[in-house]
Amino acid sequence: MKQEQGFIDYIEQSIIRNWDLNALTDYKGATLQYKDVARKIAKFHIVLEGADIKPGDKIAVCGRNSAHWAVAFLATLTYGAVIVPILHEFKADNIHNIVNHSGAKLLFVGDQVWENLNEEIMPHLQGIVLLNDFSLVVCRNPRHMVAFENRNAIYGARYPKNFRPEHICYRKEQSPDELAIINYTSGTTGYSKGVMLPYRSLWSNVAYCHEMLPIRPGDNMVSMLPMGHVFGMTYDFLYGFSAGAHLYFLTRMPSPKIIAQSFAEIKPRVISCVPLIVEKIIKKNILPRIDNRIGKLLLRMPIINDKIKAEARKRAMEIFGGNFDEIIIGGAPFNAEVERFLKSIGFPYTIAYGMTECGPIICSSRWETLKLASCGKATTRMEVKIDSPDPQHTAGEIICRGANLMLGYYKNPEATAQIIDVNGWLHTGDLATMDAEGYVTVRGRSKNMLLTASGQNIYPEEIESKLNNMPYVAESLIVLQQDKLVALIYPDFDEAFSHGLQQSDIERTMENNRNELNQQLPGYCQITKIKIHFEEFEKTAKKSIKRFLYQEAKG
Repeated sequence: MKQEQGFIDYIEQSIIRNWDLNALTDYKGATLQYKDVARKIAKFHIVLEGADIKPGDKIAVCGRNSAHWAVAFLATLTYGAVIVPILHEFKADNIHNIVNHSGAKLLFVGDQVWENLNEEIMPHLQGIVLLNDFSLVVCRNPRHMVAFENRNAIYGARYPKNFRPEHICYRKEQSPDELAIINYTSGTTGYSKGVMLPYRSLWSNVAYCHEMLPIRPGDNMVSMLPMGHVFGMTYDFLYGFSAGAHLYFLTRMPSPKIIAQSFAEIKPRVISCVPLIVEKIIKKNILPRIDNRIGKLLLRMPIINDKIKAEARKRAMEIFGGNFDEIIIGGAPFNAEVERFLKSIGFPYTIAYGMTECGPIICSSRWETLKLASCGKATTRMEVKIDSPDPQHTAGEIICRGANLMLGYYKNPEATAQIIDVNGWLHTGDLATMDAEGYVTVRGRSKNMLLTASGQNIYPEEIESKLNNMPYVAESLIVLQQDKLVALIYPDFDEAFSHGLQQSDIERTMENNRNELNQQLPGYCQITKIKIHFEEFEKTAKKSIKRFLYQEAKG
């Protein structure tokens, strides 16, 4: 597909074509149709004009996924301003820093986030608006107040017979490289970096979804991942809206219980989620229901009889609503045993690999063609190489370039030069192999790789994947301490206590796990010690464990 249209064309055409269809619903709350979204955008533009916001000015939005979050985002881009989505999970000091660093003139904020912010620390903002009702809570420019107070009167005068499809004429991007979004990464160290995504990246990512996924106008989708992160923003929101889907925002944490309840009702057509959610649902809701005694064993059994397979697949499909084409899993490594189990029962999942810096898609394939443990092939309009003398057998760094690639990091040319080389290749920091057909299999983060004194390269994610399937292990981290491998484990205390285990029993079980795991591992990556953690490991917004917090743990 050539870029015969721009990204804004996708939005404009979808609103016009789907005028009377449902567009955005806050689950258990209000619904906006496409025409309602168009009218709210029109009022939004009146306010931005009156407040003297210019194309290219920055507007930040920070809050839980909601219909109004989506409206603020679409209205900003269709006006020609630059949107700065901020993850609502960020701590207040990081939000203050992002608002100031981006030079945002307006901040649209959820009421829960707003409670923890201090406007005095964000002196350059001209106004702060609550997302739930678009009320102005801080105003430092009298023109803003006038624009807000008179928006309905101006709208009425401008569109006396109401706003209709023929009135839609949004400002189009002036070039594919024009800046659209500054998306701050959920970095594991220090403050976040601002990824500058141009319109060509948005267009190319959304075009890829149109090429690969089956959404039709009126289909239902659930926006479960935070839209402040590019995975949820692209696959759910931007693709869904441009395809005429009806998007539901859960407006709360997607626990297995909430997913089962809401998905049964909504029956989404395509689902995007992080591995953690799928893993929890499979381990807690699928395996025990087949048969408690063999549930855990199923993960490790090479052959499962057809009847059990069919029952497991039926239950797994039902829990996600029973109507979906495929589940796209991305954002973090997927547990190898859970994946093998899903593959064996014919469950329609696919692994997408990407980075914020590519908005996000780098590799992906349809579930029917995906190879086990792979994240698919290079996506359309992207080149992917493995920086290794023998990419099929020796892991090397994934490097890529193409239409999805960012312009660079905002106000940070040094960091940009460290990740994009002189030939335009982005160095991802991830290690992988690539087979003869072009399927990429990620081995781990190069910065996570542990190098022992004997010169052995150890990929901790591969060991953790095995350990996480052992009795009463909720999550784990493998770290190197004094040249010995140590397993930090957060046990599944709820499950252990429900089976009558005491603290000493849990410790004994973990030691048994260590011995059993070591029988599956080569000599150079034997685990010498287990350390139990009594709280969950701290995670990024993508639900990846913040490894750097635990690497220096002394034992």
